[in-house]
Amino acid sequence: MELSARNQLKGTVVEVLKGATTSHVRIDIGGTVITSSITNEAVDELGLKVGQEAYAVVKASDVMVGVSD
Repeated sequence: MELSARNQLKGTVVEVLKGATTSHVRIDIGGTVITSSITNEAVDELGLKVGQEAYAVVKASDVMVGVSD
């Protein structure tokens, strides 16, 4: 898999929750769980299943930083 995104985090699918049109896919990355919202069609095309190895690929042009008072 070759992508321009540099933030490719390898993990394991721990949950796939399908909604009417969108699924929430949770990937465990070494004890930290990342949740992604993707279409149900994408879940089916990728054949995503719990226990499967997958990558969370993050590409953003902006990163916001916040602090509490």
